[in-house]
Amino acid sequence: MNLNYKSFTLGVEEEYMVLDKETFELKSHEQKIVQEGQKIIKDKVKAEMHQAVVEVGTDICADIDEAFTDVSTLRKTIGGIAHDLGFTMGASGTHPFSHWESQLITDHARYSEIVNELQEAARSNLIFGLHVHVGMENREMANHIANSTRYFLPHVFALSTNSPFWEGRKTGYKSYRTKVFDKFPRTGIPGTFESIEAYDNYVKLLIKTNCIDNAKKIWWDLRVHPFFNTVEFRICDIPMTVDETITIAALFQAICARIYMLRSKNLNFIQYQEHC
Repeated sequence: MNLNYKSFTLGVEEEYMVLDKETFELKSHEQKIVQEGQKIIKDKVKAEMHQAVVEVGTDICADIDEAFTDVSTLRKTIGGIAHDLGFTMGASGTHPFSHWESQLITDHARYSEIVNELQEAARSNLIFGLHVHVGMENREMANHIANSTRYFLPHVFALSTNSPFWEGRKTGYKSYRTKVFDKFPRTGIPGTFESIEAYDNYVKLLIKTNCIDNAKKIWWDLRVHPFFNTVEFRICDIPMTVDETITIAALFQAICARIYMLRSKNLNFIQYQEHC
């Protein structure tokens, strides 16, 4: 099995803050930025649960250079639209002083359902992350690589941490975003699955027992994506700069390539199992 770099395509998703130009408080923008953005970059921009959040996602990028160009363009485009509408944008895992209680929830059935289910945990989940998708040749390989790359999550996460403040307080954490998100179920570093069938059966069991209604409600720090042939890394705070985002994306891509190379030689990186 030869290493096929074409398999390791990239998709990068970033969540931005919408801010008041004068006070830099979080600002509910009534999806004006999203609506204007969709006229230019189509479905590469979308709303999030809180109105003070805007999410963007790149195209499927063949390599890290394409990802750099796409992320740069998205940031410039959204920043320009926000400026024209009287807002400004920010990038950090949590806002340092705004309070979530004053922020509006987006009027959408999916978000209403999540708020109804998780209540205060959902309303307070005002955080901003970076998600990196690395393309795989098939879901079996995605499961193998997800199992092995779990080990590296804390190392790359440590490079991204930039959310030490919450509601005007210094929390004592490098990334308080992760502590906010901990209140959600099905978060954190997942366990291993012996096969993609075992993973699929796990998802089916959660659906059958009414824990979830679809696999996208599994919010682990790393997951085999339920719909795409990708491994999705979800653990990082959103970096402040494009260079930092692309560096982290490149690290995740390189880690996947390394595990793939080991697999081609019938080797693997050490896997640590959880013990109750």
